[in-house]
Amino acid sequence: MGLFDFLGGSGPEKALKLKPKVTQKYGDPSTRQKAIQQLGDMKFPEAVSVLLARFTVTVEPLTTDADEKEHVFELIKGFDKDAIAPIREFLRKSDQATSWALRLLGELLPEPEVIGICADTLTHLSSHYTRDPEKKVVLLHHVSGKDDPRIPPAVLPFLEDMSDDVKIAALKVLGPLKYEAAREPILKLLTGEETARRAQTAALAALQESGFGVQGFRDKVEPLLVEPYLLDKSGVVVKRQA
Repeated sequence: MGLFDFLGGSGPEKALKLKPKVTQKYGDPSTRQKAIQQLGDMKFPEAVSVLLARFTVTVEPLTTDADEKEHVFELIKGFDKDAIAPIREFLRKSDQATSWALRLLGELLPEPEVIGICADTLTHLSSHYTRDPEKKVVLLHHVSGKDDPRIPPAVLPFLEDMSDDVKIAALKVLGPLKYEAAREPILKLLTGEETARRAQTAALAALQESGFGVQGFRDKVEPLLVEPYLLDKSGVVVKRQA
């Protein structure tokens, strides 16, 4: 009979039973903090999964909340490679705490592997409805400015997202990457009748960064040009010289 049998269940079962205490927002904080520490002392994936749930709730006072989350972060780091699979699962299934999951992966894996996970998660999200756009925006911001061939095809579908914030985040990723397959979708977004002005401005910025021409869309693009953007003779969006 193992130690956890005396404590009221096997290891994984014990960890799962602690989840209500870890996510308890009210009452004595020491109950939650004791459960967190118990999980940190366990060495199996279920403990990581339950610890990750702490990132999905906010407690008062906020200083306590921040301290506890940093403590949970360090405990999960202590699981090292055993934490990766639960974090990936959390990132895939939870709409909350995406930035914490990415921060953890950044501590545990080389950057190319983190980018691969982001690309896989974005590909999954592009074909599944999510009510809250925050997760998409956080992931898109994480891959922004990074040059990796897995990024553009994973990001392209988000030009058609329902959220303007998601569209703009996707445009900021795609512009500098000069991904040819994005040219026409960016132009369609720019010239769409229901496209918001701020998304149109972001599309102009993406076209300028990419150096793509507006062939096939010039008549629609010209009325949408705003400072500092204009079309040169070859039909490329450029910035007006100061």
